[in-house]
Amino acid sequence: MNPIEYDKKLILEDGSVYCGKGFGANDARVRVFEIVFNTSPVGYQEILSDPSYTDQGVVMAYPLIGNYGMTAEDYETKTPTVSAMIVREYNDEPSNYRSVHTLDEIMKRYGIAGISGVDTRKLVRNIRDYGSCRAVITELSANTEEAVKALREHVLPSDAVSRVSRKKTEKYTGENAQYHVVAIDCGMKENIVRSLLKRNCDVTAVPWNARVRDILSLHPDGLFLSNGPGNPEDVPEVIDTVKALHGKFPIFGICLGHQILSLSYGAKTYKLKFGHRGGNHPIKNLATDKIEITAQNHSYAVDEKSLLDTPLKATHINLLDNTVEGVENLTDRAFGVQYHPESAPGPQDSAYLFDRFIAMMKEGKDHA
Repeated sequence: MNPIEYDKKLILEDGSVYCGKGFGANDARVRVFEIVFNTSPVGYQEILSDPSYTDQGVVMAYPLIGNYGMTAEDYETKTPTVSAMIVREYNDEPSNYRSVHTLDEIMKRYGIAGISGVDTRKLVRNIRDYGSCRAVITELSANTEEAVKALREHVLPSDAVSRVSRKKTEKYTGENAQYHVVAIDCGMKENIVRSLLKRNCDVTAVPWNARVRDILSLHPDGLFLSNGPGNPEDVPEVIDTVKALHGKFPIFGICLGHQILSLSYGAKTYKLKFGHRGGNHPIKNLATDKIEITAQNHSYAVDEKSLLDTPLKATHINLLDNTVEGVENLTDRAFGVQYHPESAPGPQDSAYLFDRFIAMMKEGKDHA
């Protein structure tokens, strides 16, 4: 790209500057975000619309983004809340019969900033080596020193779950439904709902702050804890709710839901240096020794040593860094995984987890 075309720059709190061409929203408000990277070669629409990316700017490691446009069916949420996308090459003329909009059009609609022409290889290595940090996309003429000072003083918000969770209870009806799942929405992806519906479940999605008595009044066969953004310790209300529901029915948690489940039993979590985000993370199932290729998107992990003081045991580990990727408590019929079985990168390596949840609910009904 000709440097003359550059009109934006990405500034990191360590003083690094990456110049590029803006696309998406040209927002006069300077929005600070946490910069992270994703290694997936496809799936930018799902990444853009995943609520777990709230308040984050995503560097796409794959060099070409936008080439297949945006479809009507593949969103993970109705209102994307990611802060920014940073790409090497942006294509604004998609070739895909399913495409109904360009990525640029959707980013403009939802106020998402973008910058292209960036050396994303260097940027990903910087994040990998030094960790995620605060960053901002601003005008090329902006004072870098002032921006760095502002970045270092900026406190990232801790209320992301309350902003992305639905505000009222919603019901989804599956065909020939045999089970009723109540899902606590902390930023739930649509494909999780679809995965439950196609397994003969009705799903009642409740806000993140739903009360215990309200959940019990719905008479669920099982409780699902969704993915979502941010630090799991920022939602003690959800942790307390889950704690009060231990053992009452099967509980299944994914990503943030897995962390919340672990915290509810007394385990601890910590922030990873740069998180796990991509579609090819190898996970080992400790019970079967089988390897699953998984989709990941998280900044926090469960502390393995902290599990020793809880009734939980680790069920899966990440083969890249040996972090905990799954836990269970068989007595309470509760389990969770850090990765996303609904994303199907394997493509079906992890689908059995939903089937396990169904089997637990079936057993509960059979013994009721």
